[in-house]
This record gives sequence, C-alpha cells and structure tokens, in this order.
Amino acid sequence: MNRIAEVLEHIDEIKLRGGYYTPKEITWFICKWAITNSKQKILEPSCGDGNFIEACLDRFKELGIPKNKYYNLIKGIEIIPKEAEKAKARAAKFGLNSDSIVNIDFFEYLSSNGKSSFDVVVGNPPFIRYQNFPEEHRIRAIQMMNALGLKPNKLTNIWVPFLVISSTLLSKIGKLGMVIPAELFQVKYAAETRIFLSNFFERITIVTFNKLVFTGIQQEVVLLLCEKSAPENKGIRMVELSTLADLEGFDFKSIPNILVKPVDHTNEKWTKYFLEENEIRLLRELKNNKDIPRCGDVMKVDVGIVTGRNYFFMLNEKQVEEKELKPYTHKVISKSNHLKGIIFTENDFQINSKAGYPIYLFTPPDNDLKDLPKVCHNYIKFGEAQKFHTGYKCKIRKRWYITPSLWVPDAFVLRQVSDYPKLILNSANASSTDTIHRVKFKNKIDPKLIALSFLNSLTFAFSEITGRSYGGGVLTFEPSEIEELQLPILNNERIDFKKVDQLIRERKIEDILDLTDKELLGKQYGLTESKIKILRNIWRKLSKRRLNRTHNK
Repeated sequence: MNRIAEVLEHIDEIKLRGGYYTPKEITWFICKWAITNSKQKILEPSCGDGNFIEACLDRFKELGIPKNKYYNLIKGIEIIPKEAEKAKARAAKFGLNSDSIVNIDFFEYLSSNGKSSFDVVVGNPPFIRYQNFPEEHRIRAIQMMNALGLKPNKLTNIWVPFLVISSTLLSKIGKLGMVIPAELFQVKYAAETRIFLSNFFERITIVTFNKLVFTGIQQEVVLLLCEKSAPENKGIRMVELSTLADLEGFDFKSIPNILVKPVDHTNEKWTKYFLEENEIRLLRELKNNKDIPRCGDVMKVDVGIVTGRNYFFMLNEKQVEEKELKPYTHKVISKSNHLKGIIFTENDFQINSKAGYPIYLFTPPDNDLKDLPKVCHNYIKFGEAQKFHTGYKCKIRKRWYITPSLWVPDAFVLRQVSDYPKLILNSANASSTDTIHRVKFKNKIDPKLIALSFLNSLTFAFSEITGRSYGGGVLTFEPSEIEELQLPILNNERIDFKKVDQLIRERKIEDILDLTDKELLGKQYGLTESKIKILRNIWRKLSKRRLNRTHNK
C-alpha cells in the first residue's frame, strides 16, 4: 500500500471522498448521454466502489456491445484500496477484467503511465478542501494544473484538478459528464476553471435540481455535460429539473430545443446562465453603464469582530448583571435577525437585550491579568479553566482576552442573506461580530439616501449573481462582493426614510421596491418600465430558486 493510501485509511472515508456515493439515477443518466457507440474509450478517474463503472457496463449491455470487447473500453482509477476492490468485484460480474480498475492516485497514474486519450470521461470527483488532502497527491495535482497555465490557490477544492486534468485527456470529439458542486458557478477559486471550460469545450450543458439530491449534505450539485466538438448550438445551456425522479424519463432529444446562450469567456459567475438571453443582455448593459456607481465607490466594507470564542466573549443581559461586567462590555450585533429595519437604534438594542440575546461583548482593559479589575480577572480565570485561551484565534494574541478590531461602523450590511440584502444604519454606537459586515462611508452623501438606494431591483438582481449560495439557500457575501454591487444612488429625499424603515420591519419589500424603483431607477436613471420589470423578475427568479433548494423530505 502506498503512503497516500495509508494516510487515507486513517481518514474518515465519507469525509475524504467528499463522499457520498452517486445515486444510480445520475450515473445512468450521464452514461446514457455520453456513451453512444462501441468504439468509445471511457475513463472514470475516481471510481469509488464502482457506481459509474456499473452504469457504463449497463450502457454497453443496452447498446449490444459483446462482453469480449469490454476490456479495452474502460479504465477506472481509485486511490482507496477497499473501494477499488469493491469496484473490481462489481465489474467482474459483467465479465470485465480486474486490470481495468487500478488502485492508485489518479495524478500519480498519469505521471507513471502518460496521458492516454479517451472519448468519454465520467465520474463524481472528491469534494475535498485543498488542505485536507494528502500533500503528495495535492502537489502532483497542482503541478499538472500549473503546466496548463492555471494557478489554483489554497482555497481550491480537489474536484477542480480532477475536472480540468480529466478534460485534457479527451479526444477531439470527446465528452465529459461529471457530478460537480454548484459552487463551480459562483466561487472565486473556480473562476479560472470557468474560463478554462468555456475555452476548452464548444458546448456545455448543465443539469441542475431544485431539490438537493445527495442525502445527508447541504451541498448542491450539478451534472456537467461537456462536448469538445459541437457542429451547431455552441455555447452553454441550463436544464432545470425538480428531483432525481425527473432524470428517469428525460428525453435527450429535447436538449437541442433548449436555448444555448453564448459563453462569456471571463471570470464572471455562471449563475447568470439561469436567466434568459434578454435578461443577461440587460445585466451586461447595466454593468457597463459608467453612470451607475458601485457600492465600493461610496463605502468600505469590512468583516465584523472575530472573538475566537463567542461562548466566552458574548454575554446576554442576565450574565452581564450576574458577573457585574457591564462597564467592561460593548454593544454588538451578532445575528442578522437582530436587525429589523434599515436603521439600528438604541431602542432596537434594548429590545434585543430584553429578549436575552448575547449582544454584550466582553472588553476588559488592555492590561496584564494582575492589573485588571477583580470582576474581569475572575471572569478571565473562568475562561482559562475552560481552556478557551487555547483556541487558535485566542492563543495567537498578545493577551488572549483582548478582541482586536473593535471599531464602530457607520452601518451594517448583511453577510448572509435569506430573502434580500439590506444596508442598516448604525445609530446605537454598536459594532458587530463576523456574522455581519461593517461599513464605513467614504463621502458626504446622506447615509439615509444610501440605505434607501440599496433597496432597489437593480441592486437586488446583481446581488443574486454576485453572492454565493449553498445548499441551504442562504446567499453569502464577502466584503469585496458587496463592494462590487451596482448601487444607483438617490439624489433627493422624496422617499420617506421612516416609512421605508417601517415597511422593512413589516417585511413589505415589494411595496418598498415599487417606491424606489419608480423614483430611483425610473425617474432618476431613466430605465423604462419594461427594464425595471425584467430586473425585478431576475431577482424574484434567482432568489426563489435558491430558497427552494432544500431536501425533499
């Protein structure tokens, strides 16, 4: 057993393989699409216990390919010995020679055996973070990516080199069908992968599901079907299905009737391809409109406070009173649902406090322990008895009990969004933990106008294609992604701030958009009613799609 395999034997297999075996409905769907004749050579670069191998063999049987032809047609690679043995056993039932399944690291296999050409690549590569994979394997994979001119960073998931390197093994008319995380659409570390795919393949079909299809994980996946050669209908297209059951009766002849959209060969996120061509064109037009500012033009967005141990640092009102720590705390927002309106007031803070929320940050004087007030000294000793000071974020500080970067922002902006994004002015002298981003305004524009302006269909539409959404349907933003958002800004006070704040608290967002879209997008920026309607529909469509992605229990 090689050293990598030895390491893998000591890692939880489910976690390692990313690792949720591919449902039969998916393996059959991909193999039926990809395998069309008896001359295609097939590669499965991470075959696991053989789900895809079995689907390939079932497809051979359906096509009437004799068993004595199987040996030269399939090559399966699997790094985990136990899984490879299972795959060999399944293949043997179909008469496939066990030599067709090789127990080795995929990238080591290529280094040792050269890059053979295949007509079809199928599979479900591991979904594993870069740092969680054995170093030898990781280094070899990244070196192969570098040889292609790609520069993956340490955020890269290991499915990326599996996908990219496998693609390079295809023949001139080759086809690739893989199960890939939907983060391909939207994460920054996959940006150069999106560019690679758009340049390497003439046609890409992406099958998505409204419901999560892998039991037990909040991970949305897509079926990525790529063709190196496409005589017509070149570009990218989306096929949206509800559940796995829809795959069974899917008519492949219907795919050509789905509109193919021209591929944008940039690092833009692919979420936009869920839209119609006229919707994509409008977004591109508005993105290139120099008269529309971006959030970054008027504000600096930064992360909230990282305490290192919220259980210790974040206290509720009762705890503060019992421990007599009130003089040594600072007001903090710790959750999005603590921000009800578009302004956070002292009254809002007191309501949250009476509700028992942990919104008091422990902030003792920045002195040695022996010089601190007795109540602070006692509380810190309690924390040390619980070994809170040994956590990574705490132990790297000069004094573990001093939380860095404690500054009060002008406003807050949601890091994680359910229904819609919003900007909340801060009039309570509070700060926030890293669940909420902090905002400093750059110029003298009235903050109320900025907060009102944030609530419009154009900004909402761009938020859906700029943020990142995972299986639970929550839209997540990095500070830089907030700064990228298009933000047309009101130049007058004709919209009543107090009225909008009250409507937000009543969750009447459509009423607010009717006000701001008409005044801001229509009167001020000159967008037609039809364009405003398109923008509203883009937001509704994409937000509804992500919010619907929950397990079909």
